[in-house]
Amino acid sequence: MTDLAAVKAALRTQAVETPSWAYGNSGTRFKVFAQAGVPRDPWEKLQDAAKVHEFTGVAPTVALHIPWDRVEDYAALAEYAGERGLKLGAINSNTFQDDDYRLGSICHPDAAVRRKALDHLLECVDIMDATGSGDLKLWFADGTNYPGQDDIRARQDRLAEGLAAVYERLGEGQRMLLEYKFFEPAFYATDVPDWGTAYAHCLKLGPKAQVVVDTGHHAPGTNIEFIVATLLREGRLGGFDFNSRFYADDDLMVGAADPFQLFRIMYEVVRGGGFAAEAGVAFMLDQCHNIEAKIPAIIRSVMNVQEATAKALLVDRAALADAQVSGDVLGANAVLMDAYNTDVRALLREVREEMGLAAEPLAAYALSGWAERVGAERVGGQQAGWGA
Repeated sequence: MTDLAAVKAALRTQAVETPSWAYGNSGTRFKVFAQAGVPRDPWEKLQDAAKVHEFTGVAPTVALHIPWDRVEDYAALAEYAGERGLKLGAINSNTFQDDDYRLGSICHPDAAVRRKALDHLLECVDIMDATGSGDLKLWFADGTNYPGQDDIRARQDRLAEGLAAVYERLGEGQRMLLEYKFFEPAFYATDVPDWGTAYAHCLKLGPKAQVVVDTGHHAPGTNIEFIVATLLREGRLGGFDFNSRFYADDDLMVGAADPFQLFRIMYEVVRGGGFAAEAGVAFMLDQCHNIEAKIPAIIRSVMNVQEATAKALLVDRAALADAQVSGDVLGANAVLMDAYNTDVRALLREVREEMGLAAEPLAAYALSGWAERVGAERVGGQQAGWGA
């Protein structure tokens, strides 16, 4: 039997990091859609993030994206976050929105371009020092579109050299989280296309290099929970970017169309010890909200992660182990399905109330009047969005 008190205690410790860019305008490859009240700078993004944390109680950190969130005084930004009950989380680099990076960044054949990309990554570590952030998140759009365009092995050598230089710069308590993506925008050979490539580079670098699993960065049918279980087993799962892949990318709410997959992933996290604080696994959202209201979508996403986690914690692991050892195929599957089919909404309402929060975060946010207030106040200026 599952100890409900222990499940509730675990849920109270959960923390989901929200991304600054999710509060800005975004869209598809065809159109960016503007909304009223969208933040115009990182300070206003933190105001919105504070509302998500206020109504969920489990979103205490905000990831920044450089240069989109560049400010003159990062220590002041961190202080501003703290005044609102937040901390600044992962620093995300950007080596894909500059003309010089047309043929890649740290994998580029031109040493001068590689140096430019490396300088940006080192700047991001400087920002980590100023903000107190512990994680540098790296995703590279590097790759080639045509056979023969560049030397595939040489690009891996350049990648390893650049990563090593950044790794050497990391300070005490800082990590490098390497993300992978199996396609786009490189359609012939992507330089970090899968978890194996990311893992190989991290393994060579050392313990401060960890792999990020973005749930939207896999081919259809990929068994993501197997990847999670393997990386946890090897001590190399640094964190998640939670989202859904139904734009053929990662810009939809996590659990939007396949909540069963999210449950399976979270079960492997729980089973592998990744939910414990000492495991150091960062649970981050990486998604944009194009046609839906942004703050409610982020709140709903946090709730989706909570629900999947609650169900994963409810799995009767002793009964599951007994069924597995005895070869009871259907019985083992039934144990998992019983947990997944449990309606955990009442349980989560109890957890929130015990934390002094409103039982229904979305309803409480709607009643707060925040959307109407910022819609009236944030008039004029340039709204934040892709590239800002």
